[in-house]
Amino acid sequence: MARISVVGKEEASKDVQEILAEIEDVFGKVPNLFKTYSHFPPLLKANWDKVKALMMRGNLSRKTKEAIALLVSKDNSCSYCVAAHTVALRSIGATEEEIKKIEDEIEKSEFTEKERGLISFARKANKDPNKITDEEFEELKKTGANESEIVEALGVMELFTAFNKFLDSLNVEIDF
Repeated sequence: MARISVVGKEEASKDVQEILAEIEDVFGKVPNLFKTYSHFPPLLKANWDKVKALMMRGNLSRKTKEAIALLVSKDNSCSYCVAAHTVALRSIGATEEEIKKIEDEIEKSEFTEKERGLISFARKANKDPNKITDEEFEELKKTGANESEIVEALGVMELFTAFNKFLDSLNVEIDF
């Protein structure tokens, strides 16, 4: 059971209603994540802006970013985000077989060497950033990953690590 209520559009302030309407336009619904953030409108706005910047812009493919979000969330045991990003991958055309490879055998997935490197680097940064070696970083750069792409991949990891902790702390109900 959720530890905190979700804020419905009808009970939200005009500013929050505008943000929620934008979210609904993108997702076809307002996920409980954002309804819960609506209790503190500045955080809702900041996180929605960050989602737009990271997931809807940038140089990395949406599939690469969704894979990072899925795997970081899986590593952090966040059922809500695992469900959300499995649905997101399906919505951009990933098959069940592709999703299974992403989850279980990323090295055998259809991503490029650079994309696999960025995904693996983001996972390691999530799990144990202090154990990333200079050699591993140089190997990542040898795949063709540039500094902007590395920061973008880590930004996705950072966003979903925060979402994982928020959602799990409040036991937000899965709505996907």
